[in-house]
Amino acid sequence: MPDQERSPLDQKGLLLAFSAYLLWGAFPLYFELLSPAGSFEIIGHRILWTFLFCAVGIAVRREWVHLREVMANRKLFWGLTGAGVLVSANWTIYVWGVLNDHIVDAALGYFINPLVTVTLAVLVLKEKLRAAQKVAVGIGLVAVVVIALGYGQVPWVALSLAATFGLYGLVKKQVGGIVSPLAGLTIETTLLAPVALVFLGWLQVTGAGHYLSEGPGLTIGLTLAGVVTAIPLLLFAAASSRIPLSMMGLIQYLTPVIQFSIGVWLNHEVMPTPRWIGFGLVWVALVVLTVDSLRAARGRDLVIEPEVMD
Repeated sequence: MPDQERSPLDQKGLLLAFSAYLLWGAFPLYFELLSPAGSFEIIGHRILWTFLFCAVGIAVRREWVHLREVMANRKLFWGLTGAGVLVSANWTIYVWGVLNDHIVDAALGYFINPLVTVTLAVLVLKEKLRAAQKVAVGIGLVAVVVIALGYGQVPWVALSLAATFGLYGLVKKQVGGIVSPLAGLTIETTLLAPVALVFLGWLQVTGAGHYLSEGPGLTIGLTLAGVVTAIPLLLFAAASSRIPLSMMGLIQYLTPVIQFSIGVWLNHEVMPTPRWIGFGLVWVALVVLTVDSLRAARGRDLVIEPEVMD
């Protein structure tokens, strides 16, 4: 594969990868700027404008033939449509979390996502775990219990994000390299875009919408939601073709680290001792999982599967 033949020190590839994950990490700051609109209105705009942005991209890149071929394949079309529902649910939970002081929980969700992915591989794909993977998943489960008991409630935002994103990754895994990132995202938003348009139209007619009524800043911010969503995905796709996936798998942790930092040090979210202990356990589990994956990659030409963020 191209990413395995190229040098792992491909400077442009590293820059593209870091840019993608840095942008994903900064998402809380962007969505907080849109907070007057509320989470559901933001998601409506995100779906609609992402679809329109992708449609323009398809036209510019002349991928209409490829798009028609994918849409003609019922398995691919409905698989990507299901992926669209999952990623939209993930977006909604994420934005709601950001706007309701759960940025740290959102970061936790993306920290534990690799553990969820491994678990889904066992439950759905019937893969067998290596000893280190079992240890990592076990530590992750203990971490969630510690956080739940210490915080007084189940971290449902984190678990929901990890579950929806893990399932999204599982669906996308079935597509493999058949569908281009741009065509895939176009189809993922195709059936949801009309729903988003009707919802946003209803908000505007009833006077509950904020588009065009809260000043140019919010209007521009909502309009750019599609661009903000698509650009990191395209950067990610470009980086994946230039540097090893094992390196992409390590860089992916940059996103939840940034989000965690925003939640703790900028938004001053509460971090009692049990929560720190829980996060510490999660980080230990990720170290175990990463070291094991790197050893497997060297020994059997395997790679860590990087995750596509919000």
